[in-house]
Amino acid sequence: MSKIYFQGTFGAYSHLAALSIEPKAEIIPCKTFDECFSKASKDPSSKIIIPESNRITGNIGIEYLIFKYRLNIYAEYFQNIEHNLLGLKGTKISEIKNIYSHAQALSQCSKFIKSNNLIEHVRADTAGSAEMISNSNDKTKAAIASSLSAKTYNLEIIKKNIENEKGNLTRFLIMGKNISQPDYGKKNYITSFLFKLKSKPAALYQSLGGFAINGVNLTKLQSYPEKNSFDSFFFLCDLDGHIENPRVQKSLEELGLHCQDFHVLGVFEADKQREK
Repeated sequence: MSKIYFQGTFGAYSHLAALSIEPKAEIIPCKTFDECFSKASKDPSSKIIIPESNRITGNIGIEYLIFKYRLNIYAEYFQNIEHNLLGLKGTKISEIKNIYSHAQALSQCSKFIKSNNLIEHVRADTAGSAEMISNSNDKTKAAIASSLSAKTYNLEIIKKNIENEKGNLTRFLIMGKNISQPDYGKKNYITSFLFKLKSKPAALYQSLGGFAINGVNLTKLQSYPEKNSFDSFFFLCDLDGHIENPRVQKSLEELGLHCQDFHVLGVFEADKQREK
């Protein structure tokens, strides 16, 4: 049986995503994202599922771990995020004073929180908040979490879909130690890589010229300072296409001339959500 590590506790959105992708896998919680990456780098037979960005609130903040561990990306998965107000059985909305969840979930439900004058409490994760409410025996407290969390911790869904905007998606990455990529075919692919430029003026501008000349579309380009540094940056990049496509190869060769560090993170099929 394959193993998938995720950050958080049972009932988290990562747990939900893992069940959607590999329902028969052994799904194992970790306290931190770093622990997930560390376990997968030591055990090549395992995988991790990590939230990378959210359509509404942006990056989750795991880029430094992608840079540090350099695990291979096998797939991306877009999970529809539906936030629910969870409380002890029989709780009415009017009884709730305090709301607990992950910072992103709280910000994604800010309209509901404001209109009900609730006091926000930031916790490490959504499912952990649900577990805490389940153990609290206090009807003045509620959590924002998934319907799976309600089931896992025997809570009532007091109100469904309390997020500000419908169609809220989180992009998850499935990663592991072993290198694996799909054969080049007629499907839509993403090639994901990281690079660090040589220190010279206009380095970024010059390095990206190859993509324009070869007609390769960059779907993501983000810079991050290296640990303990404000003058050394690495870039995380996704492009449309398979690494075996001659145009992609040419543009990456051109980029390589300007880099002091370059690493391909993965080649994988684009999630069907991208076409919507």
